Amino acid sequence: MRTLTVTLPPSPASASASILAVLSADSVAVSRQIEVPLALLPDTADAEVVAVVPVGKLSWHRLELPRGTLDKKMFQEGDGARLRSVLEGLLEDRLLDEPQQLHFALAPQAKTGAPVWVAACERAWLKSWLAALEESGRPALRIVPETAPPDAADVAATLHFVGTPEQAQLIYSGAQGVCVLPYGTAALALVAPAGENAPTVWAEPGVAELAQQHFEGHVSLQSSAQRYLAAARSPWDLAQFDCSASRSARTRKRVSGFFANLWQAPRWRAARWATLALVLINLLGLQIFAWKEQSALDAKRSAMREILASTFAEVRVVVDAPAQMARAVSDLQRQTGTATTSDLEAMLLQYYTMASKLEMPTAIDFTTGELKLKGLDPGAAGAARIATKMQGLGYNARLEGDTLTLQPGGRK
Repeated sequence: MRTLTVTLPPSPASASASILAVLSADSVAVSRQIEVPLALLPDTADAEVVAVVPVGKLSWHRLELPRGTLDKKMFQEGDGARLRSVLEGLLEDRLLDEPQQLHFALAPQAKTGAPVWVAACERAWLKSWLAALEESGRPALRIVPETAPPDAADVAATLHFVGTPEQAQLIYSGAQGVCVLPYGTAALALVAPAGENAPTVWAEPGVAELAQQHFEGHVSLQSSAQRYLAAARSPWDLAQFDCSASRSARTRKRVSGFFANLWQAPRWRAARWATLALVLINLLGLQIFAWKEQSALDAKRSAMREILASTFAEVRVVVDAPAQMARAVSDLQRQTGTATTSDLEAMLLQYYTMASKLEMPTAIDFTTGELKLKGLDPGAAGAARIATKMQGLGYNARLEGDTLTLQPGGRK
């Protein structure tokens, strides 16, 4: 995904302050590195914005949190404030500033019962830059540290040579935390003592020669832009507690950016064509299936019309074959004296077969195609079931008070 990695200046938020930004098409390779004021940053409609907090703005503290402080709801309203109060109490004696003036962030996958890294930085400074980015239309989706301590004590330390030969600096990250030191023999002896495992060494091109003097053959080149991109891929996210208030807005932008990237990015072109082909194939298949079903239905209708025409020659115009066939059969039964389902005898026979144990009706009212049995006991056991059974025999039956009404035409 296309990313814009913005390194926040150590100075307070200002529209005129120069910001170092790195553009990448895939979050791995550097596409462009620029240093411009906030208003001149590239458009980020289809890019993920990652804010990098400089190493000099963070302090690192290793704590063991009390049990119960990291439940699943800890960062929800109320519980987040409780966790922050716990952190303020644990860090109060380790901080130079008042805890209320600092922003705290826990390491990813933090657990109670084990040492946990906590990052701290100036709250007002961080929130001012986040607000400035949001006002400029480039809200940060994630906030990451430039350098973070390793997750476990057995992970090798890292040492970065940065700056220029005249003002070289060392950025060390290890089990003891993160620190920035001016380049020198004493500083190297402090972070990489002789006789101990050498750290993983990275150097910017301008100070690579200095690094080779001390770690010949063990130095990897890494520009500042590449270092910032590596920081953006870190699992850390400093957007916690009160700085997570706009996380939903950042999440919405991330989702919209993801779909915009799917729609426009060249590397997704093959996937887009494959998706389009899949949709067209499915639409074609549905159309073919609908055509086959319609053909089968038309064939059945044609067969019904042919059966009606061949059986009842007097029917010349076929409009509704099933209904016309039912009427023709009924007329034929009447002509031959055969009882039909709409005759009084047939209705009474079916009723008395179903309700032989029930009280007999006190009155019978019959009109063509409709039988009303009056004087029934609606509260009698099985009276309500009679209506259901009669429907199963091909009658519309309804019980209203003490009257059961029967009409031909129910479901069989």
